[in-house]
Amino acid sequence: MALLEDLADELAKETLEAGELMGDSEYYREVAKLLGTSSTTMEEAFLTSIRFRLAARRGHAFVKQSLATYKKANTPKSGENG
Repeated sequence: MALLEDLADELAKETLEAGELMGDSEYYREVAKLLGTSSTTMEEAFLTSIRFRLAARRGHAFVKQSLATYKKANTPKSGENG
C-alpha cells in the first residue's frame, strides 16, 4: 500500500499548505469528506497523514519555543559577567 500512503501524504501536504494560504485551518476536513465519497481507504490514509503532519508541527513549535525560553533565561544580561 505504499502508493496509497504516498498519494495520501502528498495530498495532505498540499491540502495543509492550501488551508494556510486560505486562512482555513479546517480545510482538510472538506477534502477528507470529498475523498470519503470515492474511497474510504484513501480518506483514512489522508486523515492519518494530516494527523501526523499536524502533530509534527506542534512538536516542532514546542521545541522551538522551549529553546527560545531556555536561551532567554540563560543569556547574561548586559553588565553581567557570564
